[in-house]
Amino acid sequence: MAAPAPLLVACALGIEKLALRSGDRAGADVPVTVLRTGMGPAAAERSVTRALGGPALRDAAVLATGFCAGLAPGMHPGDLVVAEETRDPRGTTRCTGTELLVKELTRLLPGRTVHTGPLTGADHVVRGQERLELYASGALAADMESAATLHAAALAGARPVAAVRVVVDAPKHELVRIGTVRGGISAFRVLRSVLPAFFEWHRSSPLPRR
Repeated sequence: MAAPAPLLVACALGIEKLALRSGDRAGADVPVTVLRTGMGPAAAERSVTRALGGPALRDAAVLATGFCAGLAPGMHPGDLVVAEETRDPRGTTRCTGTELLVKELTRLLPGRTVHTGPLTGADHVVRGQERLELYASGALAADMESAATLHAAALAGARPVAAVRVVVDAPKHELVRIGTVRGGISAFRVLRSVLPAFFEWHRSSPLPRR
């Protein structure tokens, strides 16, 4: 019987890739590639397009992950954001299996708050007044790569796509360097724990056979 298509997990930073690579991979039943795209939307789009252009990942499901800026009042470092859609100036990409991801993340990380809503793309770190303006536009969180990653994945062909981010700073918890304050350490630990939810999402998504 043909095997299901593989899973591509895309992140931007070395510290994000370190967290994911040190996480629990026991539940993976297909090849899983953790791709470090580099920072920013252009780097993310370029890296994902290149990866999906090769035969090994041509049909892969794509999940964007890493850290993000929370926009909503009451968010805290270590909260999770499961995107219903990603947005950038080119438009919107709808995500697959949001409810399942919320269910699995809640089970894996009891006590952690899981938010769902639109995830907006930016080309710089979002702070201060801009954070308020993006929240007023309807976005729940912001990062630099998720929208570009899912846009590139959709352009490369029909496939399940999703974005799960860990809040590393929030309106009342802004930080300067990841890992140097409590919020960054908390977010790193949460990111280490998410892979089993990604594997369950992959198993439950409609995937082509190879």
